[in-house]
Amino acid sequence: MSLPDYKSTGRQPSSVLSHSSVVQLNVGGHLFSTTLSTLRRHPESKVAELFGSQPKVSTDAQGRFFIDRDGSHFGAVLEFLRSEKLPTENIREVYTEAVHYNIKPLIKRLEETPELFGELVGRQQFLSRVPHYKENIEVLIRIARAEAVAARRSTILICVMRTEDDLGFYDNAVNSLEAGKESAVTFGPWKADPSVRDLLDCVKMDIESRGYNVSIEAHVPERSFLSKSYDFFYKLTFTWW
Repeated sequence: MSLPDYKSTGRQPSSVLSHSSVVQLNVGGHLFSTTLSTLRRHPESKVAELFGSQPKVSTDAQGRFFIDRDGSHFGAVLEFLRSEKLPTENIREVYTEAVHYNIKPLIKRLEETPELFGELVGRQQFLSRVPHYKENIEVLIRIARAEAVAARRSTILICVMRTEDDLGFYDNAVNSLEAGKESAVTFGPWKADPSVRDLLDCVKMDIESRGYNVSIEAHVPERSFLSKSYDFFYKLTFTWW
């Protein structure tokens, strides 16, 4: 690491910085002032590692230590290092920064907040019990994008098999689709309390979090008077414009 000359800048080079030294930070263009003791508050963190006895960060043109990362939420991280004060807004974004910098006390405290507790302990634990959930989300997006050429909307069928008993009807249900030409991305079965509607809400939430505009409604395959009705199917519609 190349540091500016102390005589020409009036700043202390890293080799003579003490534990209580005031340092200037440039985190992706956001400027902060703090002390090394604050940055080293949690020795196992990446921040403490970056500012160890031999700092592992470069400097900008003005001699400030430079971290090449978006600094929009670094202020909240720094405030926790100073005072253990938790942010009251942008919880998810600050959590992402806490994970990046491996500040374990902040990670734990944020995971206990209502906003993240329900997501991590409730929703994500449920989704971990739905086979191939993340892979299916990627498949839905990939199919929708492939069908978006010269179209305002892309519609994909979802088949939700809530239980093992439902899975036993899978072949007959798929065969009931119009003219046998349609296919569906299948979710389930799962062993957890959340319902089919809860699963569909998760699908919609996770796709919309990627910036897409989607809606879900029930789909009833065409059938004759004597054919059996199956309520496993839903239409997922992407609206492009």
